[in-house]
Amino acid sequence: MSRLFYYHRILATLCIIIVVSSSGLAQSLTFANPVLAGDRPDPTVVKVGKYYYASATSNEWAPLFPIFKSDDLVNWELVNYVFPDGAPDWAKNNFWAPELSYDAEQNKIYAYYTARDKESNRLSVAVASADSPEGKFKDHGPLVAQEYGSIDAFETRDENGKLYVLWKEDGNSKGQKTPIWAQEVNEERTKLIGEKHELFHNDQEWEGGLVEGIAIFRKNGYFYATYSARGCCEISCDYVTGVARSKTLLGPWEKYDMNPVINDNENWKCPGHGTVVEKDGELCLLNHAYNQEGSVYVGRQGVLQKVEWTADEWPVFANDEKYERSKASLEFTDDFKKRLDPVWQWRVTQDINYETGKDGLILQASEENETLGTLLVQGTKSLDYQYEATVIPDEKATAGLAVIGGANNGFGAPPAGMGISVKGNQLILWETINQKTREIAKLAIPDSKEVKLVLSMEDGYKMTTSALVNGKAIQIGGTQDVKHLVPWGMGFRLGLVAKGPTDSYAHFKEVKIY
Repeated sequence: MSRLFYYHRILATLCIIIVVSSSGLAQSLTFANPVLAGDRPDPTVVKVGKYYYASATSNEWAPLFPIFKSDDLVNWELVNYVFPDGAPDWAKNNFWAPELSYDAEQNKIYAYYTARDKESNRLSVAVASADSPEGKFKDHGPLVAQEYGSIDAFETRDENGKLYVLWKEDGNSKGQKTPIWAQEVNEERTKLIGEKHELFHNDQEWEGGLVEGIAIFRKNGYFYATYSARGCCEISCDYVTGVARSKTLLGPWEKYDMNPVINDNENWKCPGHGTVVEKDGELCLLNHAYNQEGSVYVGRQGVLQKVEWTADEWPVFANDEKYERSKASLEFTDDFKKRLDPVWQWRVTQDINYETGKDGLILQASEENETLGTLLVQGTKSLDYQYEATVIPDEKATAGLAVIGGANNGFGAPPAGMGISVKGNQLILWETINQKTREIAKLAIPDSKEVKLVLSMEDGYKMTTSALVNGKAIQIGGTQDVKHLVPWGMGFRLGLVAKGPTDSYAHFKEVKIY
């Protein structure tokens, strides 16, 4: 079994710096968004030396919590995972909201994160550490797990240098208010100490049922907090971003009377949960948002924008980000000859087995993942794409490619999917929901040493499938509507599927995404 994680260059267009002429206006920064394409919710960013490092929510897909590296906040390279070998022993799911923090005195990086505890079933704030963002992380386990759940951690120091962890109590899950708490933590980040203090909660009409995703930065003699409110996810989302400030960390906190400061614009909707970082003397916010074109089918993407300032020292935003990323930068090819590209992920509940080499990818089959089989996936990044996989047919294992989502759009729904597979000389268009597989269409194909499977998507949810056998294109089934498979809080995943007994293997030679 191979588990090597190598660098993968994520192509992106360059940041455009517009210097406004001698009118006396300040320099303005604009960015080719999304800077983190695809489903990258709750992004965090920190600067270590001359490099920036970012991470994002993993949900139920391992390896957990990707770490990206950049020297300009725009061009990112996937260089590591906090947990490359899967979940920590104590945690079972809901791997959300990592927050990176760098301790210059210790020369260590800390990764706070949310996960659900196996024993208590509570959402918990936990932390891991490493000597470098590109090094091996050691898990220190949960710091706090309240009855309603504890999520969205953020580390900062108060005006006296005391170290605090901030988090949200997940009261909205029980119809309650959502306090933002702060509590001192020891320098080893292994234990909260003293009493917790409430900074603020959702007490204004515009905030709706919750506030969450707090991030702190300091300027002008204030602690500033960006935070999110309302509903984060799915088609009906109405997420927005507000700001608050205080002279001291523990308050009293004052909320800006013109909140929210970021809401929907022509290109992006439901913006929230980000981190402020310095670039070239300016402050920038990296948060997530759904693209208006595509919305939930792609997921929440990483969007970068500059912090502006009012005359009375409130941070605000132009709220005019566009979609300017090159679609060509989203294309992907993998022949598996040297290694498994680190962009690939699998369900956190499965310990997959595979080999890579000159013959491609050999993936052990199974009946796991709600009988879908073994899944090896990556996030979608566009509404319109063509996904190809070259397969060596096998009489025992069913090998295919699929769109992977959820059995329904409810929170925590089990995985489900629709795809095209080949087994022996049978070509099958199928759908699996709640452990039941429906064969939509099935065709006998000529014997062939290899079959190219093709899955095409239009508008994010209109799927067609075909195969290339001995140079001849074979269409199977008509256009399929897959929007019922969109999972709550996540975009679709594109997956290689290996289904069958565990003594069988699916053989993939190459994968391409256009």
